[in-house]
Amino acid sequence: MSTGGLSVDDGIRTLLLLMPRLVGRAKRLKVPEELQALSLAPRHLSLLAYLLFDGSMTVNELAARLEVAPATVSLMVGELSRKGVLDRREDDADRRRTIVSIADRHQDAINEWLGYGAKAWRQALQPLTPEQRRLFVDTLLAYERAVSG
Repeated sequence: MSTGGLSVDDGIRTLLLLMPRLVGRAKRLKVPEELQALSLAPRHLSLLAYLLFDGSMTVNELAARLEVAPATVSLMVGELSRKGVLDRREDDADRRRTIVSIADRHQDAINEWLGYGAKAWRQALQPLTPEQRRLFVDTLLAYERAVSG
């Protein structure tokens, strides 16, 4: 890893070349065969990633993390539940709340599929200090906001 400085223009040039390669590699990640018939959309990936890495949670918790309305998450959860990807159950402590988890029969396939990216991110982020990781994540979020208009 380089320790020298980088001008803004050199950084832009590097990232303009890097981003299409990253997107291309992400698109080539093969969806496990048992999940291909389920027609999972990109909007499902973040929801599945949260459940995979953080475990079961409520619809409201998922909505807060995904930064969308609970109704949107309820629709996605309903769709994925009907396909057998997710399990829903009532919260024993509060029957108004629904706890969502990845169905056991799909846990391994989803872990194989999404775990590859998580492993790569862990390898890239591990050597950084917590402050450097925060700067990196904040920079990506700022880029996302900028390209979103």
